[in-house]
Amino acid sequence: MRIDKFMKVSRIIKRRTVANDACSGGRVSINGKVAKPGDKLKVGDVIEISFGDKLLKARVLDLNEHATKETASQMYEIL
Repeated sequence: MRIDKFMKVSRIIKRRTVANDACSGGRVSINGKVAKPGDKLKVGDVIEISFGDKLLKARVLDLNEHATKETASQMYEIL
């Protein structure tokens, strides 16, 4: 699954265009490497997202194409 779609489906970022902009701006990394919006994720990958002065670090647990509000948080774990 693409990183921008994962962030939208898992509700880490609400809109895919915002997720795409975050990746394009160099604020997202996968396993320590700067990510582009189309980079593929696998279960077990560690993503880091910079929100201003805050850093979110999470491990990918599941790659669902669709998720409800209740199941979205089960797609990743905060590290």
